Amino acid sequence: GVVTALAWTAYGGDILSIETIPLEGKGGFKLTGQLGDVMNESANLAYSYIRKLLQLEKDNKSDYLSKHEVHLHLPAGATPKDGPSAGITMALALYSLAMNKKIKPDIAMTGELSLTGKVLPVGGIKEKVLAAKRAGIKTIILPSQNEKDLKEVPERHRKGLKFYPVSHFDDVLKVVLPSKRRK
Repeated sequence: GVVTALAWTAYGGDILSIETIPLEGKGGFKLTGQLGDVMNESANLAYSYIRKLLQLEKDNKSDYLSKHEVHLHLPAGATPKDGPSAGITMALALYSLAMNKKIKPDIAMTGELSLTGKVLPVGGIKEKVLAAKRAGIKTIILPSQNEKDLKEVPERHRKGLKFYPVSHFDDVLKVVLPSKRRK
């Protein structure tokens, strides 16, 4: 359950690893990494959304989150982090953990997640794309409504990157787990 998020900071774009691990115990969700109120809400929303999604799936992993306590962490704990942009990334980290599916490290994403799975637009797309390019990211998932913001990124910086605009979390799964057949 490790997935790369794209973030905006006062110094420009950055990448963040979102890590998850299972712990002994039934259910429960622990958050660390000096998360602000908005990011804390996004993490809890992602947890609820993935729990419901797994309950709807027809396999033996469907009860994973109710059988394990989960710890979600954003490293660089001394650095305060806030905002809704990591919603889909946190949800994917939880899904990856529950399904025991690794996500390629050269994929990064940004997007707010709604409780119904919609991917909502975020700010700082240009800075986030530049950070991804610097970090060697090859694939970027972003909200469909932010696709227009890519025109602000010079062509030389977009070169070599694949962009996947998404409007629902199911679309995120189709990109990162192409063998996963979703409705």
